[in-house]
Amino acid sequence: MTQKDDILIIGGGIIGITCAYELSQRGARVTVIDKGEIGFGCSYGNAGWVTPCFAMPLPMPGMLLKSIGWLMDPESPLYIQPSLNPDLFKWLLRFLRSMNKSLMEQSIHSLVEISKYSLEAYSQLNDKFPNQFNYEKNGLLMVSQTEAGLAAAENERRLVETHGVPGSLLNEDEVHKLEPAIVGSVKGGVYFPKEAHLEPLSATRTIAEAAIKNGVQILSNTEVYDFVTDGNKIVEVHTTRGPMRADKIVLATGSWSPGLAKKLKLNIPVLGGKGYSLIVKPLKKQPKIPLMLVERKIAVTPRSNSLRLAGTLELVSPTDYSITSNRVNAILRGSKLFLDMPENPEVLELWRGLRPCTPDGVPVVGFSPRFKNLFISAGHQMLGMQSAPGSAKLAGDLILNEKPIFDPYPFRAERF
Repeated sequence: MTQKDDILIIGGGIIGITCAYELSQRGARVTVIDKGEIGFGCSYGNAGWVTPCFAMPLPMPGMLLKSIGWLMDPESPLYIQPSLNPDLFKWLLRFLRSMNKSLMEQSIHSLVEISKYSLEAYSQLNDKFPNQFNYEKNGLLMVSQTEAGLAAAENERRLVETHGVPGSLLNEDEVHKLEPAIVGSVKGGVYFPKEAHLEPLSATRTIAEAAIKNGVQILSNTEVYDFVTDGNKIVEVHTTRGPMRADKIVLATGSWSPGLAKKLKLNIPVLGGKGYSLIVKPLKKQPKIPLMLVERKIAVTPRSNSLRLAGTLELVSPTDYSITSNRVNAILRGSKLFLDMPENPEVLELWRGLRPCTPDGVPVVGFSPRFKNLFISAGHQMLGMQSAPGSAKLAGDLILNEKPIFDPYPFRAERF
């Protein structure tokens, strides 16, 4: 790379910002633009987990039958919005085809590798910028109320254990001893001791500030509405701040990626998975360890002066930001089954957003097969925060034409 190389990153969430920081650390001249404020998109509502133990693709074997049952339940963890949209049909068909053991094992390996890298990277960033991330390494506890739930948690432990993620199976007494905030009877749990968590907005902003110190220019409230191409190259990006040019362009726009891609006649099959994140007042028995409430698929993250409850996945249209009361209430009711919460907990904040999901559960991180100067980094499903530094490392290696430390094949754009 020469000093003449300019890189324009479209998207200022955790994926785009960590990519900008990575590239600027290696001497690139980078500009980041975002249609809103930096860090206030999907990254804002993230549970804040940095947990290689949850480096799982969405389409797991056996998911089909479970999904059918969930679709009959208005408060289930998964919902697919009925639609005659042919793009949704194609996405679901690819989703079903991805529910096989061979692809699952390949995907888990790839996702675990970038997540493990990210865990170490965040630890180093926390040392470099102390007290900025609210970073804590207290592990993660999956807790189950049923034998089936505990068996599913143990199966996940075995899957990631083969990729170097340690965990242990706990009985009921061990669960209560490890996390006294858990109430009532449980069958047991699985504890992963090396996992961490952080505050998503603080992390995104801190990395953005570090990138700015490296010379990165960040422009908020700058929306892309068109492109000018010449053969196999994008020569100009039309934005609400005027036209922009760069040697290389990175599309890191999450669930908005398909809409922008269509302007280039490209197919990026990313579907918005709507999720909810609730901030409630701290409990009298406040958890110390992040929790996954297995049967309810609810993520519980302790914060300094509150508690974050996150969950549900609604596969919806890219413009559906509506709030479904049943699903919000399901998160609260499900949490009460495991935690000593008041009858009517005070919700300080309710967030909803669209997590970008590819049909095979692996993000697209690679050059477009059509435009030689377009790089795509999108579709990180619910793992954007935990995999961002690893994803940025892979992107940086490929963009700067250096030998990647991760196998780029599973992430390649041309697979779609």
